[in-house]
Amino acid sequence: MTGADMALPAQDERTLPAVVLRDIDTRPLEQVLTELQSVIEHHGHVIVVCSQATPLAVRRRLHTLRSLLESDRIALFRPDLPPLGLAVLARQLRQLASCDLSPGVLASAGRLLIHYIHSGALLGSVARLDRVPVDLRQHAKSWMPGSQFAVLAHPQPQLVRLGPEASLDGPEFGTWMLVAKGQLQSDWVTTALAPSWKVQGLRETPLPADSPGWWGTGKLIEFCTYLPDLSVLYQLVTSVRRGVCHWCGIDVIGDRCVFCSAVPPAPEGTPALARGRT
Repeated sequence: MTGADMALPAQDERTLPAVVLRDIDTRPLEQVLTELQSVIEHHGHVIVVCSQATPLAVRRRLHTLRSLLESDRIALFRPDLPPLGLAVLARQLRQLASCDLSPGVLASAGRLLIHYIHSGALLGSVARLDRVPVDLRQHAKSWMPGSQFAVLAHPQPQLVRLGPEASLDGPEFGTWMLVAKGQLQSDWVTTALAPSWKVQGLRETPLPADSPGWWGTGKLIEFCTYLPDLSVLYQLVTSVRRGVCHWCGIDVIGDRCVFCSAVPPAPEGTPALARGRT
């Protein structure tokens, strides 16, 4: 993780602790390089999970570190999830890290588990929201005093103005909900949304530091539903067909290797243009 606030408390006794790469864009490059090399030597492989809202300087430093180490044992994972959803996904990977999964399968698991996460927020304004489509009428109403908006960012964007009939499309399977409160005062998420989604449990956590920037306002309550049970997560991951990266030889789920970024070679006889060559 690139921020300590993204390292959620362990879900169970098997959940491995997160390694936090602190201030990697401001500390001396040599110092951060030594730290990351030590982590690789201790664990073998490293999956770096960071938000789409992570500053450009941090992302550039991560790519610089990976290049300098000349290592295919570092996977940079930046899924398109709001900060709280990303923190939940990172914890699920920490849960699975205690199982008998190879590094490639574990890193690939993030792309699979993201489909089982519903992530959104209750906002006091959508005037600066640019990650979910906002029409002109909703934008205008966001300037009205007292207006609140329920927003689902993942898996399918959805935005409704809060009212007696307001609702969001939720998961069709049993989940838990995690709630992080910002500067907005409302109980709609816990008293209306959670029951309508039939969540099986609800917990609260501090708001991630990246959340106000991601949502365009500090007046928010962020929420996320997820699968908490390690056995269910493990069954989902192990039920998917695995392959072997033709470049680095690591086990993977899906078409692209998360460590070396290689994709399967085109079948013999495929026209050059279809292979992406000119």
